Amino acid sequence: MSAFDKASIFSKKFAIDECEIVFVKKKTITVRITDSEITEIKQNFDESYGIRLIHQKKISSFQSSDEFEIEKIIKKSLKTTTLLKPRNFWKSLPSTINYIPIDNTHDWKLEKISGTKATDIAQNMINSALDKQIDSISGSLNIVSEHFEISNSNGLDLTDKATYISGIINAESEKGHTSVSGIGQECSRTLDKFSAEKIGQDAKKMCVKSINPKKCENDTYSVIFEPYSVGELLSFVFASNFNFKTFSEKKSCFSNSFQDKVSVEDFNLIDDPHAPNGIGTKPFDDEGIKTNPNNLIEKGIFINTFSNLFDGFKENKKSTGNASRPGSPMGRSSESIPISSPHNLRIKSGDTSQEEIIKDTKHGLLVGRLWYTYAVNPIKGDFSCTARSGIRIIENGEIKNPGKPVRIIHSLPDLLLNISAIGNNQKNILQWASLPSITPSIKVENIKMFSI
Repeated sequence: MSAFDKASIFSKKFAIDECEIVFVKKKTITVRITDSEITEIKQNFDESYGIRLIHQKKISSFQSSDEFEIEKIIKKSLKTTTLLKPRNFWKSLPSTINYIPIDNTHDWKLEKISGTKATDIAQNMINSALDKQIDSISGSLNIVSEHFEISNSNGLDLTDKATYISGIINAESEKGHTSVSGIGQECSRTLDKFSAEKIGQDAKKMCVKSINPKKCENDTYSVIFEPYSVGELLSFVFASNFNFKTFSEKKSCFSNSFQDKVSVEDFNLIDDPHAPNGIGTKPFDDEGIKTNPNNLIEKGIFINTFSNLFDGFKENKKSTGNASRPGSPMGRSSESIPISSPHNLRIKSGDTSQEEIIKDTKHGLLVGRLWYTYAVNPIKGDFSCTARSGIRIIENGEIKNPGKPVRIIHSLPDLLLNISAIGNNQKNILQWASLPSITPSIKVENIKMFSI
């Protein structure tokens, strides 16, 4: 008897109103790079269950790696419901859905990949970053294959197989008057679309071109954010403001701006769970709701938020199919209570190359990487971040010098209304321990920079 059958039978036995069980079987290969060498190769195999019980509008949950403990845990969990407050707004778990599988989200090459092959890929990342001006290379490669199942007492029974690969290289140099670094990152759902060489090349290029940086004066600049830095902003500044829970609790900087203009007309922000090769691409969310692309900002107008069942029901709304049980380093987990989260935050590509955007910039900075990005005043949309490497000083349409670190203290509403160009260099971005995004470079006017 499967764990799903056990949970279903015991739920009926104890007359539990609703029961949901999630199962995740995951294989993770991690290769770590330190001091320009591979220092660790690790394989993890994990199987776990997450169970959510809804009885008399009271919700209890638990996780277990032992399917033989499920009956005992259900009994124990049911007893705790007497201490819980009923969620009278709760409606129901979903029932059976029809969905269309999404191509290229599972790759047998990645599922069957060996530790030796993973090591070869990581070594290629290192080799492509090597240069006489580079002193140290660090980074990691993560390859994940998973089997995800979700079933509930309303007849829902869904299965999804997925693979992911992500690599990152940080190259450091001490050759100039101050230490500098550069980063390269790639992620994919299939091995054929993953370039180990590009990761190292991008890290090397950013690092070498950052040697001997000049001071950036405290001033107001036009700032061109490259894709990796835009991904940082999407993850740590943008995303929370479009979470329906944050929005409905009046904690979003856009809580009073629904259906209003919040950005320039050319800017379009989409949560796209069907994006080709997207790290967050999936046919159904982690509660079994069919996913669909969701326009958050369309032609500058704020038109939608994202939510799961619980947050939607609380305000008498439907889920947008954004229940998430995020796994580490990628994919899904068996967390028994899902959160609301975007799948792939995607900025619609423009029609201008980054080179053309640079040529059209009189007094600006090109920023390749951001650090320490966090909200200062979330309700107003104020945030702070630091550009420590990958900075280029632009004067009269030309890159003149690398720049020293600067601090940015700005506001999301102001940023959106001052976008002057959107690049055509769209790229898959996966920040460390963060949300996947798909974005080109963007140019923003009137940003005050403070030299560090």
